[in-house]
Amino acid sequence: MASRNSAGKPLKLAPVLDLNEATALHNKLLELKGAPIAIDASAVERMGSLCAQVLMAGAKTWEVDQLSFTFAKVSDAFVKATQLIGVDIAPLMAKEI
Repeated sequence: MASRNSAGKPLKLAPVLDLNEATALHNKLLELKGAPIAIDASAVERMGSLCAQVLMAGAKTWEVDQLSFTFAKVSDAFVKATQLIGVDIAPLMAKEI
């Protein structure tokens, strides 16, 4: 697997990741497919389970492609939402060198 601290193309998530944002998020991930990605979730205020599923499916796709898929920055609200949904993003967090 590619190193988790590889610099990747940035993807800044919207503040509200709800049902309406799920398709847009999916399309953004498709546009970035094939290259390492660094997700900025620092502005996220709310996230629903569908967007969490899109993100985790993206993480699995990048893993299969042996490319880095990391969360470079996350808001407290993003972390709390993932915990409530039952998603562990710790392995996807960018690591300091």
